[in-house]
Parts: sequence; C-alpha cells; structure tokens
Amino acid sequence: MDRLVADPAPAAPLARVMLRLTIAFILMLAGVTMFQDQSLYYPDKAPLEALVSGPLRAWPTPDDFRGLVAEPAGPVRGTAVVFHGNAGHAGHRGYYAAALTRLGLRVILAEYPGYGPRDGEPGERALVDDADATVALAHRLYGAPLLLVGESLGAGVVAAVAERQRDRLASLLLVTPWDRLENVATFHFPWLPVRWLLHDRYDSAAHLTSFDRPVLVVVAERDSIVPARFGAALYEGLTGPKRRIVVPAADHNDWVEHVDDRWWNAVVAFLLGEDR
Repeated sequence: MDRLVADPAPAAPLARVMLRLTIAFILMLAGVTMFQDQSLYYPDKAPLEALVSGPLRAWPTPDDFRGLVAEPAGPVRGTAVVFHGNAGHAGHRGYYAAALTRLGLRVILAEYPGYGPRDGEPGERALVDDADATVALAHRLYGAPLLLVGESLGAGVVAAVAERQRDRLASLLLVTPWDRLENVATFHFPWLPVRWLLHDRYDSAAHLTSFDRPVLVVVAERDSIVPARFGAALYEGLTGPKRRIVVPAADHNDWVEHVDDRWWNAVVAFLLGEDR
C-alpha cells in the first residue's frame, strides 16, 4: 500500500545539524557577553606605594585613595581631573600631570574601581558612579574652574559624568573619544550583533546632546583602535562651544609623542576660555 505522507526520516539529520549549529551560535554569543568585560577593561593592579612618586601624591588621602594629585609650582589657575583609558592604572598617566602643572593647573589622575590599589570590579555603572563622586569631591575641595579630561574609555566616563555635573564644570577635553561604543565594537567585530550583546554602552553622543560648556575633541589621525571618524561624529553632534584637533600621524596610544608645549598651551587656553 502506498504511503500518503512522505517519510520524515531523511530530514532528521539536517534538523540535527541545524540544531547543533543554533546551540553553538547561542553558546558563542553567551561567551561573548560573558567575557566582554575582559575585552573592554585591562586593569593593572599595583600597591599604592608603587604609584606615589615625585610630585604625585595620594588623593585625597592614602586611606581614602581615589587617585593621584600634582600641584603646580606657582599660582593655581584651575583643577583638571583626568580619567584614563581602559588599560594600566593612573600612575601610567604622569604625562598629563607633567604637561598641565607647568601651565598652572592642579592635576588629579583619577583611578577607577578595580585598578591600581583600588578594590572593586570595572563596569560602566561602577566607573561612572565612582567618577561622579570623584568630581563632586574635587569641586568641594577646590571649587572652580574645574576641567574634566577623558582619554579613550575615560572620554566615555567623562561624557556620562558631564551630563550629571554640568553646573560644576568649566569645560571638557576628550582625547581619542568615540560617539558610541557599539560603533567601535562593530568596527572590530563586524560579524557580531554587538548592538544586542553589549551591556556597557558608553553612549557619549547621547550624554553630551545638551551639554553647553566648551568641549575640545582630540583625535589621532591614524587611530587603529578608535578610528578618527568616531571622534568626528561625536564632535559634529555637540551643540555648545567646541573645537576639534587632529593630531597628524598619531595612533591611539602614541598621540602624546606628537604634541609639544605650544600644543598644550593652546589646549589650556581654550579650556579656560582665554582664547574665546
């Protein structure tokens, strides 16, 4: 007797293959989600005594360490709070203190939870909330003018804090920033649906939509980590006083080697409103 229904048996191997592929894809996405923090944050742990040297001392105190501070030799023109990139620790950013204290700024090299001697686990909420407290403390101790400096990941942190602390801030310096972290992630991993996988967003463009204080955006011409077009996109969306500087021939991590004292003088003049 002829069968009226086709035998489903030949389709079974294909179904099993598709199921296995689906499971493998789901596991891969779960792995990316679980380990994205390890891809975004590269903290170096170090004891406090390894960070304190020369003009850099623990701030505000060794027992309540939130970063390092360096004072200018002469009159203080203002305070700059620096939030560094995703690797190392605050002690690796002494070049900001060296350049800015010469120009009369007190410099605080802020440290993140989980970096250097500080306890905690890095993450967007942890870093932004902690930075918010650091900025509030700096304003309480030193008053105005208060400048925020953020490099790479630190620019994302600064953008979020600036939205909360606008009335306490004089200006922002954003070095090698992005507009949205998902755009940078898509650049590096175009085959992944990063928009749905990222749990840390660092949407600087959204945070700065209505920010009306001066912002200086610095991009590295040959940036291979955060391509210059993402900093340009952030700059184009700013609605307040702004300026963009392209550092010629510079990559993401060597831009400071391509600038000189005259460059820093022009940067500080803009941030303090002396050339506007």
